[in-house]
Amino acid sequence: MEIADTLVTIEFVFIALVLLVILLFIGYLLIFDRQQKKHSILRNYPALGRIRYFFEKIGPEMRQYWFNSDTEGKPFSRDDYEHIVKSAKYKRDVVGFGSKRDFDEEGFFVRNSMFPKLTEELKMDQETMVNTKKYILLKDPLFTNRKEKWENDNALANLLHDDDAVVIGPNTKYPFVVKSLIGMSAMSYGALGKNAITALSKGLALSKGTWMNTGEGGLSPYHLEGGVDIIMQIGPGLFGIRDKDGGVDWDELKRKSEIPQVKAFELKLAQGAKTRGGHIDAEKVNPEIAAIRKVEPYKSVDSPNRFKQLDDIASMFDFIDKIREHTGKPVGMKIVIGSPDSAEELAKYMKESGKGPDFITVDGGEGGTGASYQELIDSVGLPIKSALPILHLTLKKYGVRDRVKIIASGKLFTPDRIAIALSMGADLVNIARGFMITVGCIQTLKCHSNACPVGVATTDPDLQKALVIDEKKYRVVNYLLTLRQGLFRIAAAAGLESPVHFEPKHICYKDDKGVVVSLENILKEMEQHIS
Repeated sequence: MEIADTLVTIEFVFIALVLLVILLFIGYLLIFDRQQKKHSILRNYPALGRIRYFFEKIGPEMRQYWFNSDTEGKPFSRDDYEHIVKSAKYKRDVVGFGSKRDFDEEGFFVRNSMFPKLTEELKMDQETMVNTKKYILLKDPLFTNRKEKWENDNALANLLHDDDAVVIGPNTKYPFVVKSLIGMSAMSYGALGKNAITALSKGLALSKGTWMNTGEGGLSPYHLEGGVDIIMQIGPGLFGIRDKDGGVDWDELKRKSEIPQVKAFELKLAQGAKTRGGHIDAEKVNPEIAAIRKVEPYKSVDSPNRFKQLDDIASMFDFIDKIREHTGKPVGMKIVIGSPDSAEELAKYMKESGKGPDFITVDGGEGGTGASYQELIDSVGLPIKSALPILHLTLKKYGVRDRVKIIASGKLFTPDRIAIALSMGADLVNIARGFMITVGCIQTLKCHSNACPVGVATTDPDLQKALVIDEKKYRVVNYLLTLRQGLFRIAAAAGLESPVHFEPKHICYKDDKGVVVSLENILKEMEQHIS
């Protein structure tokens, strides 16, 4: 009994001490909150104010998991996010019961054929295989972890037929040939951590036939890690090829071009989420990133709004020519369309001068970024479904469309979105955030803070440990394979033997009253405004 009494006494004293500490802490907060001068609500209502700020802090998570419907969340809804995750993890893209799309809303639809193509009638590479791994879901109980099996999978790569391969820069010394219509959009090392870039590089290489864009942060060893084809982006800051005075180091550019994986170069004039140069906070600029970008470590880095060397289309085209001649490889440009006028000026000069890029990446205003400003991300630059047709039609108007390939980007993360973009004039498609989700992104919207909790958009060594390269690389593979497969599937439904044959006549638009208009007619109307 004495031992029991002692234990009860100790327990009572412990509980009393805990309560006393809590009461003292609350008392301190009450006194402190009434004295502080920053928060009005805390001066008058310290306890309720603390509760208010707590719920405000967890508001995004509560909305994401409790209050938003499956189709409401932004930038990506829960349905969007889960579709990518399930494709990447399980290599499955089927859904049950019916669509969650609101069919009363206006939107684009793919015109199905009364006599679709059979699988054996599709014109595609039937030989190239990919070795990957996927999860098999065995059990999904409510209160314990899912029971899953990770197994090897040997799958068709779903690449284009050799006859349909897209050739970028056919007149250059080293043309770039791709057999995948989908590649990875620009994502820099520094904006993303080394584990994320490495997993993406390895996964894309395993997928075959595709490419990754380095982003304007320069070519890192992690981009090269997997052996995937590279489009090296050059931004206004000239990161990775700049000399000590901030100009172009042409010898360094030549060295970069001699790396076999580097297939093309892209001048970044702007991107949809920020029609300006890039930004990276000081805490992300570790010595390795500084060395790759050729800047000072632990200092915030901003690219200028434009290339200091270029102030008009003529000087830009001269710069493109010089890079092409110096490297022998295709050179493109990344732009944001703000109005038909900018596309008009570009196409007109291409016709008059006979010069121009080998490809143009057009990025919609709905595209993503590691860091930007609200006024730019929301209101500057047209969305892709406006920008892409404007560029395509204007190039056609001046008879230069066949000289350049168009790569479209801006939330084109599903086969149907890609099919619509191809019908609007794109030759190829770039994806960024979809691939980020495959390597673990959960949309915490902290890309700019270096505090990404899943190790994707951070250079913090401890946080990056969360991202296991040898597991996530297979998710990259599976997502890309299901996208390609879905693209061939939707082409077959439209009566096409390959998605390269998508045209405006294969898409229609339904307004909110149920009236259906062909994309052909919409583009003809746009063409009249451009002419």
